[in-house]
Amino acid sequence: MSHGAGLAQPGPDALRRAASRFGTPCAVTSTGVLAAAAAELHAAFPDPWLRAFSVKANDVRAIVARLGDLGLDANVVSSGEWAVARAAGLPNARITLEGIGKTPADLRAAVRAAANGEPLRWVAVESPEELDALVGLARRAGLGSTRAGAGAVRPPLDVLLRLNPEVAPETLHGLATGRSTSKFGMTETELTAALATIPPGEGPVRVRGLHLHVGSQLGAVDAWRSAVHRGLALLALLRPERPDLDTFDVGGGFPVGDPGTVPAPARFAREAQALLDAIPEERRPTRLAVEPGRFLVAQATTLVASVLHVRERAEGGRVVVLDTGMTELIRPALYDAEHPLEALTSLGRPAGEVPPGAVYPARVDGPVCESTDTLGTYRLPPLERGDLVAIGWAGAYAASMAMGYNGRPTPPQVLLEPDGTLMAGRARTRFAVR
Repeated sequence: MSHGAGLAQPGPDALRRAASRFGTPCAVTSTGVLAAAAAELHAAFPDPWLRAFSVKANDVRAIVARLGDLGLDANVVSSGEWAVARAAGLPNARITLEGIGKTPADLRAAVRAAANGEPLRWVAVESPEELDALVGLARRAGLGSTRAGAGAVRPPLDVLLRLNPEVAPETLHGLATGRSTSKFGMTETELTAALATIPPGEGPVRVRGLHLHVGSQLGAVDAWRSAVHRGLALLALLRPERPDLDTFDVGGGFPVGDPGTVPAPARFAREAQALLDAIPEERRPTRLAVEPGRFLVAQATTLVASVLHVRERAEGGRVVVLDTGMTELIRPALYDAEHPLEALTSLGRPAGEVPPGAVYPARVDGPVCESTDTLGTYRLPPLERGDLVAIGWAGAYAASMAMGYNGRPTPPQVLLEPDGTLMAGRARTRFAVR
């Protein structure tokens, strides 16, 4: 695969400074790029839309906190991500719990928080079985009932029901969560049957609406529009008999790419508004939510690495081995994903001093003991051990999917402020050899 796209911020000088101060590999996140992405999302989906960051895209507490300061709430899929959001300073009222893998402990924690008077904004339920389990826990905790001797009613736990929209998303198969064959969400038949088990206006659990998510890195709006249309139509059908059904969460999936190559959030927002306008006002949801992940963080972070080896192979040409790879950025190995990559230094000097024509192809591999640990083929200047390279668009599904295979430590996460200040966001894990 050949890659030619340039890197977004941060710039090469800041990346070289980060490597000198924090070592390599290290991940450097531009807070200016985070702010620009948050502003674009806000412009596309202004108040009263609820805007949340999908923490699974990047679980670095400092980044979640910065997005929280920029007005983004948190969408989490486990107690672990919930803990990150709380540590980042977000209250439960700004956190939603979703995800297909919620454990009994996760559900108990959500019920316990509600019983203690600090409920999550909502819990999105994946299946009738999960709803039954949650109702049982909420009933035993006394939610939706009068407190003994106090006369006060404990509010019920608010939930959304996740709809599988059964569409064909314009993305990689592994990123398409809204397909009919997907494990995620309920069919219309399953969802309406599950809803029928919850009496309106009473009980330990209150169903507030529907949630859906079509997929990630959507290359077009067609499937997303079809999914939103289907969800809104179902909600409009149900609302007359269920006035509590006032919420519709459209998920995320907004792609990142060079300008003009992928649809922007504003395009998705226009489609959503047109669909809402077509529904009679009394049947429209009054609370709307969007929860992107990748769009907010992907382009903000650059992974800085050092060259370990440069090898010439008779059949493969030049091979460059870095000190970072699939343990820090698994997407190329997992999805054959493309990331821009550039040299920061060449033969010990800033790469900008290299004559423009002095570049030629090289396959860039990582340090892990797996042949699939490769980033692709790039045009690079002459390199030697110790030279630095930068891998762009590494802010989504990198830090949150990092692993310790081969006993490798997780890299430090560094925040770059607009004035050039570098701040430690999360330290490198350390292994001591005795």
